Amino acid sequence: MALPQKHFKRGSPKPELPEDGVLRYYTMRFCPYSQRVGLVLAAKKIPHHTVYIDLNEKPEWYSDYSPLGKVPAIQLPHLPGQPALVESLVIAEYLDEQYPGDGSLFPKDPLQKALDRILIERLAPAVSAIYPVFFTKDPPGDAIKNFETALDVFEQEITKRGTPYFGGDKIAIVDYMIWPWFERFPALQYTLEPKYELDAKRYANLLKWRNLVAEDEAVKATALDARIHAKFMRTRHEAKPNYDVAFEPL
Repeated sequence: MALPQKHFKRGSPKPELPEDGVLRYYTMRFCPYSQRVGLVLAAKKIPHHTVYIDLNEKPEWYSDYSPLGKVPAIQLPHLPGQPALVESLVIAEYLDEQYPGDGSLFPKDPLQKALDRILIERLAPAVSAIYPVFFTKDPPGDAIKNFETALDVFEQEITKRGTPYFGGDKIAIVDYMIWPWFERFPALQYTLEPKYELDAKRYANLLKWRNLVAEDEAVKATALDARIHAKFMRTRHEAKPNYDVAFEPL
């Protein structure tokens, strides 16, 4: 049964989902943390039902699955009590272990796994710096400078690793966990004056990585066009977030 292409809001009835034991994925179409989980679901071809949640007007029943009202959440209806998991990296690791498929997305080596998790966490300064640029009309004057400084870490790391992906010769969890923000950066071409793009010399290897990851099938399955991201950002600038623009034509 296909659910409507919309985000469930306050007052919306709980969606009627089949009792088929299939995972239930609660998300918001523009949430990068939710996209992390969507990438793992797509990469490992895990069957699931998708339920979109309006984070500005959360439906009352959503607290049954995410006590703090955050996305993503994954409900496991095939297990006793139908438990739900939250936090993107926690969910990603659970799915990777429970659905091995063609192999693990996480490194087998404990040290490399730890180093990759540290690298994922090091994206936080870039996210903190760019967030007001994405979503406010008047971001701080030093936001872009701070953002670029934080990204230098990733240019240096991909250069040091000397591999096409942060995960090595093939795409891995570290690539998927940081990708959602790199998908959104090109939207600044449409929301800032003058148009903004990452410097091709300063981030030469990082941009090669971005172009390569953009061709991954799981990334293609979850991606939105930069113009759609920009359209959503403008609704945030107006303090009237419209999550359903994800489903509107360009």
